Amino acid sequence: MSRYTGPKFKLSRRVGISLSGNGKDLKRPFPPGQHGPGQRKKMSGYGVQLNEKQKLRHMYGLNEKQFRNLFDKASKLKGISGENFMVLLESRLDNLVYRLGLSNSRAGARQLVAHGHVTVNGKKVDIASYIVSTGDVISLRERSKGLSTVKEALANRNYLPTYLEFNDASVEGKYIRLPERSELPQEIDEKQIVEFYSR
Repeated sequence: MSRYTGPKFKLSRRVGISLSGNGKDLKRPFPPGQHGPGQRKKMSGYGVQLNEKQKLRHMYGLNEKQFRNLFDKASKLKGISGENFMVLLESRLDNLVYRLGLSNSRAGARQLVAHGHVTVNGKKVDIASYIVSTGDVISLRERSKGLSTVKEALANRNYLPTYLEFNDASVEGKYIRLPERSELPQEIDEKQIVEFYSR
């Protein structure tokens, strides 16, 4: 299955959380469609697990194959599989470009990476799924620092996670440590996702 390219507001209403992060997509807090305004039906255990998986998958903008492959990678690491999975998702290059404020959305950050504007430790990386290691420095190519979309995104940034550092003068950020679970999306119950893939 390829990446979802349909209406984002409709998708947010279906999974029940704001995928954009600004809350505008949940002004109508019920599922889309002509039967949406009615009460939500009580979900089965499988339905709850599936919904949690879809929430996280759409939040980070991955297709099913990418999502499952990353989960399998996380499950082989030491520690709690669910938390490892969340940390790996957060360590993706497109996500960190978004977290640093170089783009207003993960989709925009993915485009910046794919078009060759982003560097890691001074080398161009155009793979959005690249897993950034702690200590790596993320920046833009010199000719890309003046992009109007980047300037606008930086001007609108109102939060920088504590596991990142950003130098406004040089327009570069550093992934200083792995995030803790408390710093990752609280509306996700990763245990349900682990159970979904363990069926």
